[in-house]
Amino acid sequence: MSFQFASPLILGLLIILPLLAAYHFSNRRRSWPAAIRHTATSFARDLPRTWRITWRPLTTALRLVAIALIVIALARPQMVQGRETISGEGVEIALALDISGSMASLDFQPDNRLQASKAVIDEFISNRPYDKIGMVIFSNEAFAQSPLTLDHNMVRRSLGQVELATDLGLDDGTAIGLGIANAANMLTNSDAESKVVILLTDGVNNAGQIDPLTAAEAAKALGIKVYTVGAGQPGQVPYPTTDLFGREQITYIESEIDEATLQQVADISGGKYYRAEDARGLKAIYDEINELEKSKVEVQVFNQYFELMAWFLIPALAILLVELALRKTVFRKIP
Repeated sequence: MSFQFASPLILGLLIILPLLAAYHFSNRRRSWPAAIRHTATSFARDLPRTWRITWRPLTTALRLVAIALIVIALARPQMVQGRETISGEGVEIALALDISGSMASLDFQPDNRLQASKAVIDEFISNRPYDKIGMVIFSNEAFAQSPLTLDHNMVRRSLGQVELATDLGLDDGTAIGLGIANAANMLTNSDAESKVVILLTDGVNNAGQIDPLTAAEAAKALGIKVYTVGAGQPGQVPYPTTDLFGREQITYIESEIDEATLQQVADISGGKYYRAEDARGLKAIYDEINELEKSKVEVQVFNQYFELMAWFLIPALAILLVELALRKTVFRKIP
């Protein structure tokens, strides 16, 4: 529900109100009241003003308020209630996110790899309003963090709760095959024409009972494309650690990404492999995937308008009648 004016340009007439008010009060000062001859004015000089004289400007104020309401009514204020009808089919997407300890590496400034990935994925989700989206997280094991759903607020809340495996008390490791398999499993019963897994990792498959290539073959059999993203700069990268006294310090570790396997996974399933070396590059990758996997959805918007002119016009007429009655009775001028 929203509020609007059908003819907003008419509201420009409101500018005449301060001009009318200024004209009235300046003209009142210049006008000379009716006079009679008298011998001396000193007797009347100190007499108090009557309430009629004090409140006489009220009639002018009422007239100005009535004019303002009439102008607003002529601009046709409306309440608009919109209704969307969606037809077509969206893409069903399962996100697989690596939460292994190496995702704490600080080469995606100003955040670590995991925080930068969460920010980019959150924006990606917000740009897919008509798609069902679910999420899997994996380290040594893989877990469904959020089921496949159109409730994107729930998915984004779940994403916000994602932490490193070490912070969650989970065994460290990188089970890429399990991540792909669990994400594909989310899409198994889907009837969608387009089904996609987007997997982000920064390591080498070193855990789990399922080989990544076997998981890719299974995804292909189910009609699921797997986009793989390798996140991390090559070579030595900064990594936060604590010493024996609990003090934080930065060490450097070797960044290892099994690009060959990630490329094969993408090729087998009909997807594409990407390498991101910083937060900007990661965002560009998800933007490209967003463009590649377009939803075939048509949205028709129907608006219902509720005219509010009477809510302003009737009070304006009532105020004018009151002003006229006061001017002819209580505040009547005698020539």
